Amino acid sequence: MLQSMNMTEGTDFGVPRPSLLVDGLRLVDASDLATDAPSLTDTDAPSAPRLTKIHAPHHVLRLTEVDALGLVEVDAPGLTKIRWETTVLGVIFIVFLQFTRYVRKRNPRLFWVSAIGPMTTVIVGAVFTYLVKGQKHGIQIVGRLDRGINPLSIKDITFESKYLPTILKTGIITAIMSMADGIAVGRGLSVVENTPYDGNKEMLAFGLMNIFGSFTSCYVTTGPFSKTAVNYNAGCKTAMTNIIQAFLVALILQYLAPLFGYTPLVALSAIIVSAVLGLIDYTQAIHLYKVDKFDFIICMAAFLGVTFVAMDFGLMLSLGLGLVRAALYVARPGTCKLGKLPDVGLYRDVEHYTTSTFQGVLIVQLGSPIHFANSNYVRERMIRYVRDEQDSSGDTIEHIIADLSGVTSIDTTAIEGLLETKKIFEKNEIQMSFVNPKMEVLEKLILSNFVDMIGKESFFLTLDDAVKASQYTLRKLKTNGPEEAIRETSVV
Repeated sequence: MLQSMNMTEGTDFGVPRPSLLVDGLRLVDASDLATDAPSLTDTDAPSAPRLTKIHAPHHVLRLTEVDALGLVEVDAPGLTKIRWETTVLGVIFIVFLQFTRYVRKRNPRLFWVSAIGPMTTVIVGAVFTYLVKGQKHGIQIVGRLDRGINPLSIKDITFESKYLPTILKTGIITAIMSMADGIAVGRGLSVVENTPYDGNKEMLAFGLMNIFGSFTSCYVTTGPFSKTAVNYNAGCKTAMTNIIQAFLVALILQYLAPLFGYTPLVALSAIIVSAVLGLIDYTQAIHLYKVDKFDFIICMAAFLGVTFVAMDFGLMLSLGLGLVRAALYVARPGTCKLGKLPDVGLYRDVEHYTTSTFQGVLIVQLGSPIHFANSNYVRERMIRYVRDEQDSSGDTIEHIIADLSGVTSIDTTAIEGLLETKKIFEKNEIQMSFVNPKMEVLEKLILSNFVDMIGKESFFLTLDDAVKASQYTLRKLKTNGPEEAIRETSVV
């Protein structure tokens, strides 16, 4: 009865367009798919037994847990035993499935060999287990499967308030997991196949799937990583494959379900592991390590978190690290000192190019939006630039120019921070000017009276104009004293 209600809750996330949340999800690496396969077997097929851990009080009963390949048998207190029979069987299945994939790659005309590999594994595994009575040798099987299709449950829908907490919890978790699992793997495969991808349509699909699934006694489901991997390796291209699969599953449940009761769990796990092995790209991990160490850390955090803890923990850990990195970029915007290239007259970073600087003048470029989170950092960075320049060259900085061409937005806190920065420099007899603010930034500076407080003569269209004005000011101060007025063209 609760199933019918819980399913509908998952659709709430499909109505609005969760573009920001979807775009924030990292592209799922193949390593994440590989390690997640065991925990998703029970969500891909309602009839499949659970392969994940079962927790129970030790004084109540002792439970057996099966890992990804069904190789390790663990009772509740934690005793671990390796079953050599299951190990050998699992290795044989994986080698066979990998061989079929190798045959398909060597000869594309034999694609059917790889396509029938999983079904062959299930049939051979079931027959073998039945003949040798594998249960007596520690080979766990699916168990008894009743014949028939799930009954309709739409008549059990109820809207009683006492179920509301459960409904909300299930719906929110389903929506989050759908977004983290299905959308992430969908985006990853869309990049591999160079196909368009709409995350909002994906969320709508998850919601509708749960709604109609609840009408036929299905439980809540999210994005199936393992099924996606199997379909991808089988060469499926369109959603029509899901319709065909649903039809075949219905026929099997109606007429052949008892025959699959002897299917060993290790065969099901081997199919999933073999499918996702083809998605693992260790060269990409090496590439991440060479290009960006932090990206490599995020990748390994997802891999290790999914492998040793749980699928949702690994995904959330990698997403959290990605958010931390984004926050660091926001709080620590890019800044640099500029100098002039003698031959072309352009201004570039002094650390990357051989440039000429101007005595008594320091040019600082701000390359990102300025707001409350980084305004203090910008002020401290500019003060440090002045201090370092004076310590290294021995020259006294009398004019600092802030290039705002890279600042796309600014808030009131940042405007107040710039005003405080200018006051600090004025106390140290350093003049400050601004170059080429974007229209949106300039409008806010005008509306906040920032321009009126510091003077229109402090704004310039180009760095050359600002440098010439600062040099002219320095000459006037040396010749006539600080009371001499400066007249320059302004962009305001």
